[in-house]
Amino acid sequence: MCNKEICKICNHKEVCLPEASDFKAIRRHVWKEYKERNTKFIKTSKGKMIYKRRKETIERSFADSKELHGLNYSRYRGITAVSEQCLLTAAVQNMNMI
Repeated sequence: MCNKEICKICNHKEVCLPEASDFKAIRRHVWKEYKERNTKFIKTSKGKMIYKRRKETIERSFADSKELHGLNYSRYRGITAVSEQCLLTAAVQNMNMI
């Protein structure tokens, strides 16, 4: 929240505040601070190195799932059946890695 005294003397009060309010409350999402911290970390040299490695390993795994194992579209309906298809695909991928 902002300072009420500052809002009372502000020239932009009519534009900024609702009619029945004396001050403006600014709300942030619970995870906003963590998202900002992660974005800041990705821009560091270590973050860039980790992100590059992630693209080569994790994202490649998802791409293989879609291209080679048919996860573009589900064969079944319902969350239980689709979850089972995803788990079987992941098991097949893990067997291929060994």
